[in-house]
Amino acid sequence: MPATAASAPARATRAPHPGALIGALSFAAMVGAMLQTLVVPVLGAIGADLDADAGAISWVLTANLLAAAVMTPLFGKTGDLYGKKRMLLVALGMILAGSLLAALTSSLPLLIVARVLQGAWGGLFPVALGALRDELPPHKLTGAMAMVSGMIGIGGGIGLVLTGLLTNHDGDYHRVFWAAAILTALAAAAVALVLPRRTPTATGRIDWTGAALLGLALVALLLPVSQGNAWGWTSAKTLGLFALAALLFAAWATAERRIADPMIDMKVFVKRTVAFTNIAGVLVGVNMFVGFLAVSQFVQMPEKVAGYGFSASVLSASTVYLLPGALSAIIAAPVGGILVRRFGGRHALAVAGLISLVAYTFLVFAHDKSWHLIATAVAVQSSVAIAYAAMPALIVAEVPAAQTGIANSVNAIARSVGSSLASAVVTSLLTGHLIAGLPVAVPTEGAFTASFAIGAVAGFLVLVVALTGLPRSRPRLIADHRIDPADAGDAGDAADRSETPAQAAAKA
Repeated sequence: MPATAASAPARATRAPHPGALIGALSFAAMVGAMLQTLVVPVLGAIGADLDADAGAISWVLTANLLAAAVMTPLFGKTGDLYGKKRMLLVALGMILAGSLLAALTSSLPLLIVARVLQGAWGGLFPVALGALRDELPPHKLTGAMAMVSGMIGIGGGIGLVLTGLLTNHDGDYHRVFWAAAILTALAAAAVALVLPRRTPTATGRIDWTGAALLGLALVALLLPVSQGNAWGWTSAKTLGLFALAALLFAAWATAERRIADPMIDMKVFVKRTVAFTNIAGVLVGVNMFVGFLAVSQFVQMPEKVAGYGFSASVLSASTVYLLPGALSAIIAAPVGGILVRRFGGRHALAVAGLISLVAYTFLVFAHDKSWHLIATAVAVQSSVAIAYAAMPALIVAEVPAAQTGIANSVNAIARSVGSSLASAVVTSLLTGHLIAGLPVAVPTEGAFTASFAIGAVAGFLVLVVALTGLPRSRPRLIADHRIDPADAGDAGDAADRSETPAQAAAKA
């Protein structure tokens, strides 16, 4: 058969080395994840330098969160339509521009604009997973997805550690953004060198109506979640935005069912496996951020004043208490891939839920020694890495290759919603329950215990969702679709394991 325009790029481009590809995409995902937590330890320093109150400074976090939520599905869809390499480089270019702007400015409005640009990190993860599916044979895909996915939890922890190291002496927060710019430039160079440009796996156009409705709905949901403590959870503004979010989600779902080429195929996302995996995504997001926020805050409590805590500095909290968890996730991510391959995503997700349940339950009753917090951080971040290995595998097994990016985008949004909820609830607990009679605001020990209990409940619910919500069958991944072991012959499976979608396209 003569070569066609569609097949020529796939035939002319040599397949990348799997190790180099996984390394480049993992590094890009880690850099993106770092941007979620990079500014958390220096919000006070930013406020002091820019002479802004806590409410104004909170937008440095909120703007980034909202931008990421809106950009995640858009990049997921455009990656499917216009090519993974192109959209990864666009996302990294936006992050680089935002990092440079933040490093150079001392203006709060410009810093917020910079953080909006950095919100393109939300698009890195789903597009990277789509690139893995395009380039790797199925027998390598699960482990590769596990490694890239695990970088989300690892990057969040490393972001906190890096900030602590860079601001330890004079607290100049601009160094953090210079570091982000350098790391982003390195990630962009790695992606440009390693990832080949392929013919897109999907056809059609962007559903701008669906994208706009979904973006507005996410903003209306996440804005009151992130600002509820400042506005009041029963204020007209908070309740009104929640009501608006419900209406916008309903309008979006209705519109998607009526459009021939929707942003998100609703028939795919009501599938049992996809729906329950996204529910698990919310809960895993809760687990991860309870660990980041509650543990880091607890160890910094002044022991002589509060009667608990370890009087740790920001640097000590990052390196002594959180870094071991981030490093353990590097080991746990490939372990999660092994669990998925041998026992299926359902059981791997159940293991993740069980680990976090046990870890947080232990911390509820024992948190008076440093090793209690360190061990819990290691266990929780390991459970998050295993869950991140399981969820993409479950989703990719259920959706066509042309919807890989947008499908994982929705799961990424689910995790962001969970992280936002955890941040809001933990912050509400710690600011709403203070020790009376002290000259400074210090949360009660019970507020932290309640936060740890929330993590335990989230872990329990992940376990329940995995064992009761997900099907018992163990799907096997192939290049372009899902295959049930009962319907697959060994010979056909062996052939599929040796061929990537790009190679299959080149043969067409």
